[in-house]
Order: sequence, then C-alpha cells, then structure tokens
Amino acid sequence: MPVLSGAVAIVTGASRGVGKGCAVELGNAGATVYVTGRTLEPGSSPLPGTITATAEAVTEAGGRGIPVRCDHRDDDQVAALFERVEREAGHLDVLVNNAFLIPPELTAGRKFWEVPLSNWDDMIDVGTRSAFVASALAARIMIRAQRGLIANISSSGAAKYAWHVCYGVGKCALDRLTADTAHELAVHGVSVVSLWPGLVLTERIQASLDQLPGLAKIRGESPRFTGRAVVALATDPDVARHSGKALASRDLARLYGFRDVDGRLPDGPLEERPVP
Repeated sequence: MPVLSGAVAIVTGASRGVGKGCAVELGNAGATVYVTGRTLEPGSSPLPGTITATAEAVTEAGGRGIPVRCDHRDDDQVAALFERVEREAGHLDVLVNNAFLIPPELTAGRKFWEVPLSNWDDMIDVGTRSAFVASALAARIMIRAQRGLIANISSSGAAKYAWHVCYGVGKCALDRLTADTAHELAVHGVSVVSLWPGLVLTERIQASLDQLPGLAKIRGESPRFTGRAVVALATDPDVARHSGKALASRDLARLYGFRDVDGRLPDGPLEERPVP
C-alpha cells in the first residue's frame, strides 16, 4: 500500500515548477492532492502548465489529483478552498505553501531603487502573506486531528543575498513564519518546516538559460526533488524533530536516502546567483 494512502494534501501554486513536483510526488505516495493555481487552461500563461494537467499527473502517479483555481491574493478564495477540503475530505495532513508571484524584474539584475515599488507587494503578498493565510486555515483543521505537516517552500535567499531585495526579505520572513508557527503548533502535534531547494530546472528557468548562462555550471534538480523531501518528512513518525527549521532538500536526501529522478544528488542551495 502506498505510504500516504488515505492522506490529504494541499499544494499551492502547483500549475508548474516546484509546486507541480511536490503534488506529483505526494500523488506517487498515494495521497489525495488539492492542486491550486491560477492557470486553468493551456495558453492562458506564457509558461506551460495548468492545474488541470498537474491534477491529472497526480492521478496518473497513483494518487488523486483535484484542481482548484485559486488566486492566493484573494482571502475569500483561499478560505473557500479550505472549506471545500474540510467538507469533502474531513481532514488535512499536508500543506505545501509554494504559491509565489515572480515579477519580470526578479532576475533582471536591477537594484531595488530601479524596479517598480509593486515588486514588494508581488513577492510579499504572494509568497509570505499567502503562506501565513494558508497556514492559519490549515492549522484550524490539523489541530483537531493533533497531527499534520506544513512545508513552506523557501530559499537560501533567506540567509544571503539572492536575486532581488524583496525576494530575500520575503524568504527571510517566510523562515521566521516557519519558526514561530512551529513554536505555537508544537503542542498540537503539527510540524512546520521551510525547505530550501537548489537550482530547480523549472519551466521558467529552462526558458531563461540563454539570459543566465552561469546556470549551466550548476547541477540543478528536477521539480520533483523537493517533492520527495516533502514525502520523506510526511512519512517520518519523528518529523517533529525538524519542526521550526529551514532544511535544504539536498540535506534531507542524504538523511532519508532519496535521490532525484535521474538517480543523482544535485548541488543543493545556491551559494551565488548568476547575473545577466
């Protein structure tokens, strides 16, 4: 029987990239996964990927994928998502907070005084605030069962300069959110972690290789690698030992013995970001 058979998960921002990878790996472990995002139909985004396609991939992997269109800037839509999960499933075992809004200036190499001030709202509202909102709604369900895992997709940009001032501030705040929510949830059996992927070969990164040639020197990881970290944590009966911490997916691969889809161990969190 799959290790997460009967488990219910929500993965936010799962049309593509790390979110899709996490959703598919949870499906591979047998979970029912509610897949959220804004892209419902092909062609409505300049990048490939939809929540419908991700949900289908979850089901093909062995789980049950359920697409839910949700703009994580809209609290009412987010509340409706959690109400639906509670109504249909009755419980929630895993929340992966991956939703993030990437402005075009993120990897442009421009200084903070040269970019639109809206970059702050883009990356703090969808990324940090949206993780807080989803965590609060998830906690209300998980506390009743006295169990659960919340995984916040963060970055080594929380600890050193990466790409853009607003990006680093948001990731640092996200790791603080992890630490403090873990502190308050500890007595309720709910664990919270931040995960630091390395260079993830997402659809967006693949499309940027020409603009950022330095990326070719880094052994990147598939979007499913961090998903395998989520599954390892969700199936660890002693996951509470990690709660409140920021953990590199690569370090968890060493600890739990998993590898990427190609059988290799990627380089892990970036020490330096290539510049255009």
